[in-house]
Amino acid sequence: MTLKTTLIKNANIVNEGKIFNGDILIEGEFIKQISKSISAKSADVHVLDAEGKYLLPGVIDDQVHFREPGLTHKANIETESKAAIAGGITSFIEMPNTNPQTTTIEKLEEKFEIAAKTSSANYSFMFGGTNDNLDEILKVDAKNVAALKLFLGSSTGNMLVDNPEVLENIFSKTNLLIAVHCEDEGTIKANFEKYLKQYGDAIPTKYHPEIRSEEACYLSSSKAIELAKKTGARLHVFHLSTGKETALFDNKTPLKDKKITAEVCIHHLWFTDKDYDKKGTLIKWNPAVKTQKDKDQLWDALLDDRIDVIATDHAPHTIEEKENVYTKAPSGGPLVQHALPAMLEMHHKNKISIEKIVEKMCHNPAILFQIEKRGFIKEGFFADLVLVDLHHPWTVKKENILYKCGWSPFEGTTFKSRITHTFVNGSLAYNNFKFINVNAAKRLTFNR
Repeated sequence: MTLKTTLIKNANIVNEGKIFNGDILIEGEFIKQISKSISAKSADVHVLDAEGKYLLPGVIDDQVHFREPGLTHKANIETESKAAIAGGITSFIEMPNTNPQTTTIEKLEEKFEIAAKTSSANYSFMFGGTNDNLDEILKVDAKNVAALKLFLGSSTGNMLVDNPEVLENIFSKTNLLIAVHCEDEGTIKANFEKYLKQYGDAIPTKYHPEIRSEEACYLSSSKAIELAKKTGARLHVFHLSTGKETALFDNKTPLKDKKITAEVCIHHLWFTDKDYDKKGTLIKWNPAVKTQKDKDQLWDALLDDRIDVIATDHAPHTIEEKENVYTKAPSGGPLVQHALPAMLEMHHKNKISIEKIVEKMCHNPAILFQIEKRGFIKEGFFADLVLVDLHHPWTVKKENILYKCGWSPFEGTTFKSRITHTFVNGSLAYNNFKFINVNAAKRLTFNR
C-alpha cells in the first residue's frame, strides 16, 4: 500500500509562539517536512493551496462528556467526535460519569473498544475515582490512560468522593495525574435549601451562581491544592469559574515542571451572570457561569499563564431536559463544534493572540498530559492539523449544528472565522461542513 501524501502550500503556520508562511508535506500519518517552499515530487501528491489561511495544530480537548455508554439519547462517541473535528478538535479526553461509570478496568476497556470502532477524533478516557475503588485505581497503567477524575462536588452522574480519608489515600498512592471537579458539597446544599424554600422548584436560573457559589468553588479547590502539596500528588483543577481561585495558581514554573495546574472552559470566558435572563438553563453549568469581574480575572490568569489550558467540558443534554424547571434541568451544554471559532472571535476582539490560543488549546494539553507526538506542528509528529479562514463569517443555526442534541448556546451567533479543513493522522477528515474520512482516529498514547 502506498502512503497517501498531501502537500499544503502557502499556509500561515502557527506553532510555538510564531506565525510563518510555508508549506507542509504530510506522508501517511505524519508531518514529513516543513519548509518555506516544497515542490510536489509526483502527480500522486494531493496539493492543497492554503493561501491566506492559518494552519494550526489540531486542538486537544482535555474534558468532554460524550455520554456513551448508557446516556446515548443525549450523545454518543460517533456523533460528538464528528462535531469535534468540525470544530478543529482532533483529540479528546472523555470523562467517567457515564452509565455504567468508568470505575473499573473492565468498563474502561469497553469504552476504548467503542471509540476504536466509532470515533472520528483521537481519543483517551479518564478513570473515575469513588469512595471505594482504590484497588481498581491502583491497577490503572498511567501509560495507557489520560488521568484519574475525581468529583469533589456532585455533578451529573453522582460520583462524589467526599470521604477525607479516602481522598488522602488516593492522593498519596496513585501515580496518575489527578483531575478534579472542585465545588464544596455542604456549601451548595445549604445555599440550595435556602432558594428552594423561597421559590420551590422554579428557582430563577440567575441564582445558580449563588447556589454553586464562589465560596463553594474556592473552599473545594483550595483544599484539593493543600492536599496535593501535602502528598506530592500531580493535580489538575478543571474548569475554574471564579477570580478568587486564580490566586491559588502560579506562573513561575514552566508547565512541564508544574505539579499543580488549572484549566478554564469556553463558557466561563464567554458568558456572565447577565446572560441568564436571556439564555436561562441553556447556560446552566457546574460550576456556574459567574460575574463579569470573575470572567475578567479568569482572562487575566489565562493570559499571564496561571491558567494553563482552555477546554470545553462539552456536556450535552436534550433540549427537553434543559428546558425543565431549574431543579430538574441538568447542568452542562454542547461546545466542541464551536469552541475554537469562539476563541478566534475573541482574537478578532483583540482579547487574545492566535499564538496564545494555540498554546492553550493545542500545545499545553499535550505537555500537561504528556501526549506523544501531538499538539504541535513538527516534523515526525502526527499530522493533526486544522486550516482556518479568519474572514469567512458563518452563523450558528439549527441546520449546521452537528451535536446529537441538536442545539447550542451559541445559536444565532455569527463567527467571523471558519474551520475549512481538519486532518486527523494525515487524513482529511472534514472539509467545509462535509465529512471525508472519519475512520483515521487513534488511541492517544502517553510519554510517561
